[in-house]
Amino acid sequence: MLTYAIRRTLQAIPLLLLISMILFGILHAMPGGGLAAYAGNPHLTAADIERLRHNLGLDRPLYVQYFNWLWRVLHGDWGWSTLNSTTVVEAFLERLPATLELMITSFIISLIIGLTLGILAALRPYSTLDYFVTSFAFFGQSMPSFFFALILQLLFAVHGIHWQAFGYAFDFQLPSAGMVSTDGGDFIDRVRHLILPVTVLALLQVATWSRFTRASMQEVLHTDYMRTAAAKGLPFMTILLKHGLKNGLMPVVTVVALTIPYLVGGALITEQIFAWPGAGRLFITALGQQDFGLLMGYLVLISILVVLFNLLADLAYGWLDPRVKYD
Repeated sequence: MLTYAIRRTLQAIPLLLLISMILFGILHAMPGGGLAAYAGNPHLTAADIERLRHNLGLDRPLYVQYFNWLWRVLHGDWGWSTLNSTTVVEAFLERLPATLELMITSFIISLIIGLTLGILAALRPYSTLDYFVTSFAFFGQSMPSFFFALILQLLFAVHGIHWQAFGYAFDFQLPSAGMVSTDGGDFIDRVRHLILPVTVLALLQVATWSRFTRASMQEVLHTDYMRTAAAKGLPFMTILLKHGLKNGLMPVVTVVALTIPYLVGGALITEQIFAWPGAGRLFITALGQQDFGLLMGYLVLISILVVLFNLLADLAYGWLDPRVKYD
């Protein structure tokens, strides 16, 4: 497996180089190119713009600019952010904790709920629960995240839930945006701000993982070794935990690993709608301001995550299933 991992890593290098070349060319094809962020500055004359173009090396051929950028990246210099007046690395490190908080919370919740619903649906095929899980999976996979986010924001933040019966009143309203309240807030306040964006991010993951878990577990539950274990008189929970989950969740591990990078993509819209101060919202702002350094850094980072987790998914599947051999 070590040889396979090394070979796949070496294969990923030219792939990432090709991706970075394409991204570099696309971003430089934008109106204004690498100087787009300076073009709208009324204090800069045409001579100032030309001086900047020369100082930044933007008057050189595109392939020379790309290799200069690549050389700097390999030495830890990802460029300068005109939006934040700091380096790209510092700008990302400032926003990364908020994004990780959102992603890790939604990942843990969606993993627990998705696997649980999928297993329960597989144990009771064609039951009411199974139909509910299947319908929920189709709903979650077809619902646009931005639309679902706006609906939740309207229901639970703008209007809130107000219910009164039998002399009791119940009011429930969540913050519409931000990470904490203006007065600082405490742990409970932080959790209240997390509920809506985490729900939006978790919806698609729960739908995907519950559907894959159900299909995989249903296939495993009808295998010969499961029937043999039952014929031996083993308790059902022992059969399920020792034989069922171990084999049934192997394909799910691959799906989970492959969907982790797409949580970052989903965070783009979610962070923007809920004004969550993370890296995704930083990217949207950089896109509007045409901050070349931030845009290039974010897109390359996403590309690295996709390639990395594809490799980890292959290795995890081979580690869990001894029948898989890597030549």
